[in-house]
Amino acid sequence: MIWKPHATVAAIVEKDGKFLMVEEEAGGEIVYNQPAGHLDPDESLIDAVIREVREETAWLFTPEALIGIYLWPQPNTQRTFLRFAFCGSCSDHRTGQALDDGILRALWMSKDELQKNKKLRSPMVLQNIDDYLAGQRYPLDILSTVDYEK
Repeated sequence: MIWKPHATVAAIVEKDGKFLMVEEEAGGEIVYNQPAGHLDPDESLIDAVIREVREETAWLFTPEALIGIYLWPQPNTQRTFLRFAFCGSCSDHRTGQALDDGILRALWMSKDELQKNKKLRSPMVLQNIDDYLAGQRYPLDILSTVDYEK
């Protein structure tokens, strides 16, 4: 059997010093995370992050840059996650939209609020915010989806 990490995407959206977050149930606990999720078959990384933000927060996400690529071996489950974190902006909030299963609500939180008071889904949450705040940015065209039918 070939080992494969779980490919995921995450969105960093900052507005007035606060970050778009989701409160969710994971592993029987309530935790906080960026809007994030798994890459679906036949989906680009950009399409995946736009879809995940809409499903988890009801916001339309416009990616502007790649913040980084993160590999995290989760110690409790023996699963490894390969996260592509994007930054961008949101618009077109659909207030009546139902959110993904397990998502309790979307909310805006400062980094201090996350550090002091909240249980985070993974250490990638603050690492992504720290890298964003440090100005780490890569152009979106660094990512390619190869179409073998051409």
